[in-house]
Amino acid sequence: MDDRFQVQDRYADGAQFIGGRLRCGTSGHTQDIVNPATGEPVHSYELAGAADVDAAVAAAGAAFPAWAGATPGERSDALHRFASVLAGQADDFAHAESLQCGKPIRLSTEFDVPGTIDNTAFFAGAARHLQGQSAGEYSGDHTSYVRREAIGVVGSIAPWNYPLQMAAWKVLPAIAAGNTIVLKPAEITPLTSLMFAEAAKEAGIPDGVVNVVNGAGREAGEHLVGHPDVVMTSFTGSTPVGRRVAEIATATVKRLHLELGGKAPFVVFDDADLEAAVNGAVAGSLINSGQDCTAATRAYVQRPLYDAFVAGVADLMATVRLGDPFDPSTDLGPLVSHLQRDRVAGFVDRARSYANVVTGGEAPQGELKSGAYYRPTLVAGAAQDSEIVQSEIFGPVLVVLPFDSDDEGIALANDTPYGLAASAWSRDVFRANRATREIKAGCVWVNDHIPIISEMPHGGYKASGFGKDMSAYSFEEYTQVKHVMYDNTAVVRKDWHRTIFGDR
Repeated sequence: MDDRFQVQDRYADGAQFIGGRLRCGTSGHTQDIVNPATGEPVHSYELAGAADVDAAVAAAGAAFPAWAGATPGERSDALHRFASVLAGQADDFAHAESLQCGKPIRLSTEFDVPGTIDNTAFFAGAARHLQGQSAGEYSGDHTSYVRREAIGVVGSIAPWNYPLQMAAWKVLPAIAAGNTIVLKPAEITPLTSLMFAEAAKEAGIPDGVVNVVNGAGREAGEHLVGHPDVVMTSFTGSTPVGRRVAEIATATVKRLHLELGGKAPFVVFDDADLEAAVNGAVAGSLINSGQDCTAATRAYVQRPLYDAFVAGVADLMATVRLGDPFDPSTDLGPLVSHLQRDRVAGFVDRARSYANVVTGGEAPQGELKSGAYYRPTLVAGAAQDSEIVQSEIFGPVLVVLPFDSDDEGIALANDTPYGLAASAWSRDVFRANRATREIKAGCVWVNDHIPIISEMPHGGYKASGFGKDMSAYSFEEYTQVKHVMYDNTAVVRKDWHRTIFGDR
């Protein structure tokens, strides 16, 4: 099967999904979808412009009253069908995700796709449990209760590192709560977001509930965020771009959810299981070629274990197999693009002047030369305030630093602008519990790093943003809470009226 022709045939009518059908963009500009393992284009499509965003928002607005008015059970049934459709197309989704991103097929098959199906099934159930506080007489003379209501048209922007999962994280809680959505994926990885929207239609979710516009951030993205008929913006991406999104959204007083950058610390105390920590560090730093905002990027190792940890990580990284993403034996695929590969290489090359590149630090040659590959890289000897420790690299690079006291280790873990995820490694429950309390991050793992589950929230502290994806907590972003109060007295002249009418 020739993947290039399959993609070209499927999206020959365009790569915008608006009001339940595919259409071409109107920006006048085209975008290549490139296989990063080979550097070859697999499809070219017309990017969305402002007019396409307007059409998508209009379609979402037209679909909103009926979808918001559906019963929780009806929305739940539709999402259960959605999960079933996704499961039936799992192989196609995995193939497309690996094609556009360079992910090893094992990662797409065992992580991205099943995680998305599970997330869909979770929100199918959660849709039936959108409820407010039960009724009660809190004033004595009135009965109060709380309603949760859909907020309207949501405009979401998703990144290129997990196109399918991020589409799901944006779409599912929004539509489960009765909203409609316009999603703008990264224009370099549009395939599985389009497939996701098409699967929603196949599952019987009404046209206009899920719309996808594929356009450039400056044109389509900023127009979506600033659109007067969009009541909420959810954005996942870098912190600098998140600041720009916030500026635009606040100008129209939109609700805002930001999941931004990360620089996750990996704190290894001197009583940790060294072998487990070494394995966890390599897996946690190389997941998705390190293009993961929760990936382990800064390992802080208490001095008694430091040398053995560095040696163990270097040895294990050397065994990681780079190769064709569609070869089941491949451990690590390319980065998403040559631009991203070169950006990562720049961080490492600049670090050579002040740190030691223990292993890796180069692009492979030979048959992988044409792809956007970069070898697993371990850097030691960098200062805490150096660029490679403080900045988000988003590649297969782990920096390791020693620490002495527990106080120092936790302080170093907190010493970046970010606070998305972290892990603590210790056999001592009190030591680990202290780390979970004092490390400022939205998720802190103990003796593991990376696993996520649909039932638990994902979101950060500090410059990593605010708001939650996944779990029932995400409904806080996508629902409006309304207080309803009934008078129980049938008295015409209320006692509090004396503040207005005096003694009349």
